Amino acid sequence: MKILVTGANGFIGSNLVKRLVSEGHQVKSLVRKTSDLTFLDGVSTELVYGDISHPQSLEQALQDVDQVFHVAGLAADWGPYKLFHNINFVGTQNVAKAAAQAGVHKMIYISTVAFHGFGKINMTEDSPVADKLIPYAQTKYMAEQWLWYFQNKTDMKITAVRPGNVYGVNDRTFMLKYLEAMETGKFMEVNKGRSKTCPVFIDNLIDIITLVSREDKANGQAFIATDGLDINWHTFNTKLAEALGVKLPKVSVPYAVAYPVAKIYYEIHKSLGLKSEPFLTPYRINNGGKDYHFSIQKLQKYFGYQPQTDLDPAIEKTVRWYKSLPSK
Repeated sequence: MKILVTGANGFIGSNLVKRLVSEGHQVKSLVRKTSDLTFLDGVSTELVYGDISHPQSLEQALQDVDQVFHVAGLAADWGPYKLFHNINFVGTQNVAKAAAQAGVHKMIYISTVAFHGFGKINMTEDSPVADKLIPYAQTKYMAEQWLWYFQNKTDMKITAVRPGNVYGVNDRTFMLKYLEAMETGKFMEVNKGRSKTCPVFIDNLIDIITLVSREDKANGQAFIATDGLDINWHTFNTKLAEALGVKLPKVSVPYAVAYPVAKIYYEIHKSLGLKSEPFLTPYRINNGGKDYHFSIQKLQKYFGYQPQTDLDPAIEKTVRWYKSLPSK
C-alpha cells in the first residue's frame, strides 16, 4: 500500500513510519525543509517536502497515495491561539481536502483525549468536552469535528485516534524532560501522585493506529488509545525512578497550592511576551494533580484489542533509550 505520513520526523510520526516500512508499505514522509530528520536516519522512506499550512505544497505529496496518516500538529500547553488554529485546525482541513481531491481512500487523524478535560476516571469517546480548553485541545477538537462534517461530503473514509499521555523511544517532548528532572532531583509530585493517569507506550499506540487503518469497522469512528491501566502517577513515577536507578524525590506539593501558583506564573510569562517555554503551566498541574483517565472498552469491543507491551518492559525500554542519548 502507498501511504503518506504527515509529521513523519516527530516522535509519533517517526515510530509510525518505521512500523509501516517494516510491514512492507511504500511510505512517503511529509517533512518541512527545516525539519530535523534524525529520527528517520536509515529508514527506507521517500522524503517529500511540504507544509500543512500551505495546501499547494501537499498536491505532489498525495499523488498515488492510498492512505494518509495525519500526525502533524502543534502539541504544547502554551503559545498563541492563532498559531494552534493555523496548524491544528486549518492544517488538518488542508490535508483532508487535498487528500480527498487526490483520491486517497482513507485518512487516519491523530487527535487527543485532552479535550475531555480533567477530574474524571474511565472517560469514553462519548464523554463531554471540557470547558475552557487550552488552544491545543480546542483546535484539535475543532479539527476532529470538522472531519466528521467533511466525511459526509467525500468518498474518503476517516478514522480518529485519541491518544492519552504518550511516552517511549524518541520522546523528547515529555519523557526527556521528565526523566532529566527525576535524575537531577528537580522533580516533585502533585498531591503525592495519587491522581490516576493515562499512559500509552508508543509501540502500543502504533499498534492501535495501524489496526484501525486496516479495519473498515473503524471508518467514521473515534477511538481512545491508552494502555488501559488503572494507575496513578505515583506508581508510574516509582517505576520510572527504579528503572532509572534513582530514588524518587519525596517532595510533593498540594494541588490547592500548585494550581494558583502555576496560573499566576503562566500569566506573568505570557504578559511579558516571552518566547521561551514556561516552567509551570496550569495544564501540567491539572495533568498531575487531577484524575485524567480513560477507558479503551471501545477498542476492545470492536477489535478485541489488548496492549502487547506491558508497563514494566515499556518503562525499561524508554529508560534504556534515555540513557543511550549522547548527553548521558
